[in-house]
Parts: sequence; structure tokens; C-alpha cells
Amino acid sequence: MEWGYHPLEGGEAVPLRYLTAGESHGPSLVVVVDGMPAGLRVDREAIDRQLFRRQQGYGRGRRQKIEQDRVRILSGIRHGVTLGTPIALEIPNRDFANWAEVMGPDPLPEGREVPRRVTRPRPGHADLAGGMKYGHRDLRNVLERASARETAARVAAGALARLLVEAFGLRLVGHVIMLGGVEADRNLLAQRSVAELAEAAESSPVRCADPEASQRMVARIDELKAAGETAGGLFEVRVEGVPPGLGSYAQWDRRLDSRLAGALMSIPAIKGVEVGDGWASAALPGSRVHDPIYYRDGAEGPQPPPVPGHFPAGGYYRATNRAGGMEGGVTNGAPLVVRAAMKPLPTLYRPLPSVDVEEKGPVEAAIERSDTCALPAAAVVGEAVVAWELAVAWVEKFGGDTVQEMEAAFAAYRSRLEGY
Repeated sequence: MEWGYHPLEGGEAVPLRYLTAGESHGPSLVVVVDGMPAGLRVDREAIDRQLFRRQQGYGRGRRQKIEQDRVRILSGIRHGVTLGTPIALEIPNRDFANWAEVMGPDPLPEGREVPRRVTRPRPGHADLAGGMKYGHRDLRNVLERASARETAARVAAGALARLLVEAFGLRLVGHVIMLGGVEADRNLLAQRSVAELAEAAESSPVRCADPEASQRMVARIDELKAAGETAGGLFEVRVEGVPPGLGSYAQWDRRLDSRLAGALMSIPAIKGVEVGDGWASAALPGSRVHDPIYYRDGAEGPQPPPVPGHFPAGGYYRATNRAGGMEGGVTNGAPLVVRAAMKPLPTLYRPLPSVDVEEKGPVEAAIERSDTCALPAAAVVGEAVVAWELAVAWVEKFGGDTVQEMEAAFAAYRSRLEGY
């Protein structure tokens, strides 16, 4: 369950949450979003655009040629505006037509065996652990839900969250910075704004904003595919226009950095998350890790310029952003920067050794239709889950039943920051 809300002091809870349902080859995916304020303008095409982006990327498999993800709005939105009531979204699976007998909900005719059973678990997938947990000997009962196909529903929920935070000036981009050992020029990318990164990433088949590295990444995918291998890598999500004060240090479960890390780790195949220069900072002295604080017109002599994308409120600013916009679990006004490491996908066309869960003999792992590389898609999913957690934090900070109440609260907060 992806609740997306967190207990506050005094026992209250901010009721912004969502729940997804559906199997990879079932009739459809469904997401119910609860707690979205009334008065938010929603363009159906904006949701479909995010679903389309998730399906793109060099190295994707045949499934993406079958599905053409489009959202059906079932409730909570009228004439393009949210009502403040639960929003239900459905994404039909076109491929269900080919899987109706395999994945149908009704009992099979007497004497008919279950088709396309899976008994050879794949190393690196949820197959065996999930089968042991729920007692399934047909591991299709596990893999259909553990599949990354479920992330389409989360991208739909994230698209709503994105509309909310973008209405207040936040801008997000997810882009690939390393694929299969091929790295982009991070110094080059660090100098670009979110808008520049987004434009370059959208034109790349692997969502890499470094054109030269993008070409080498494509070649790396071809190389691995020919060897029956798969590719993982790193993606970054950057957000500009984030005000200071989202999240809290008051309780462990209100720290926004931990919630962002949990959201990103919930994406299938993600094995590590860092905020700012997280991993690199572990090897450096403190003077090379922390970001000095400056105040506009607060000192004599020349002052360094603020980090591009810094929130324009108050006189305080940072000239570097090694912390990734987070200190003490709270945003500090600098751009939010988080990165996630994705392992290579576990379906290999030259499969690893496994054990049949019924016969108990050694076998090769099962082969399910899969991608050679889904990292570009994971970057889009990363955008969605980051947008969701920012929306949750936004509701906590500026919450109200309507967008108009949020606007008033945000304006008052900005005014208070100017005088701090």
C-alpha cells in the first residue's frame, strides 16, 4: 500500500494517499487517489503524456508496442477540475485479450489445468520469496503483481501530484546519468537548469541529457542485448523552485529525505538512493561537504551567486548544493537533487541456474517477456514518486480543502520568509 501520508504529533494524519491494484496481464491497472484538494485543474492529456513517457526508452521490450497507455477517469474530477473527493483512474491492459484464459478471475472449467504456470523462479525477482510468503506454487501469482507494469498506475497518481506542485512553481526532471557503466558528464549536467535538462533528455533515446554519452549508452544496450544480458544504471531527479520548510525534523517519519528515499526504493529494481552528494560525501572531510550560508547584501565585498533554481524568498542562499536541497529532513530552498541506482533486470535470455519449486531439481530460471533496459522509464517513474512525496509534504505544510486555501497559506508563508 502506498499511503503517502504520515502521522503527525497529536495523532492527526494528513489524508493524501493512493492505492493501486491490478496485475501485469490482468484486465487493467487501477489507482485511487484520496485527499487531493478541490479546485485543481486536471488535463487528461497531461496524465496520458506521463504514461507515454514511461513507455519510451531504448531497450524496451515488445510489450510497449502492444500497450498504448491511456487513462480513464472514473471519479473525483468533473469538467477538468478536482472535486476534493476520491479520484479513481483506470489504465486498461490491451494485452489482456491475449491472456484472458491465463489471468481471468473466474474458475476454470472442471478438469482444465491452469495454463502457463511458472515454477522456475528467477534470481533477483520476487518469484521465490513471494511464493514462499503466500504459499503459491504457481509463481505467476507473484510475478504478475510484482511486475514493474504496476508503476504505470503510480505514474498516473504522480501526474496528479505533479499538477498540484507545478501550480505553485515547482519544476521537475528525471534523467539518466549512468547506464551499464557508461557515464554522462556530471559537471556538464550540473550547470544546466531543469528546463534545459528536460529538453535534452526528452530528445535522447535513453533520457540522457549528455548527447555524446547518450550515443554510447545506446551502443552499450545493443552490446548487452546481443549477449543475452540486461543493463541497469543511475538516474537523477532534480526539482527547482522548492521552498524551504517542507518536511520536518520533529519526528523520524516526517523527515522528507527519508520519505523520498523510501518512495524511490519502492520502484522495482531500485537498490540504492542518495540525496545530493550522499555517497561521495562519506569519503570527504566536512569542509568539503557542507554548503556555506550567504545572505544577499549581508556582507562587504563580492558574494558568490546562488545555486540556479534557488527558491526566491528571504535573503539566505547557498552557492553550492552538495546537500541536495535537504538539511535535517527539511528542504532548505536549494534545488532538490536525488539519485537512484537500478540493478539490471532479472529476466535474462541466457538464464541463471534455479530450482523448480515442484520438482526440486536444478533448472534454468524462467524467461518472461522483458526489457533489456528499463532505466529511462525508471527515471520517469522516479519523477512521479518524487512529485507525490512533494505533494504530500505540500499538503502537510499548506493544506486545506481547496487549492485556493493552499494559495493563501503559501502566500502568507512567503511573506513571512521575506521578513526572516
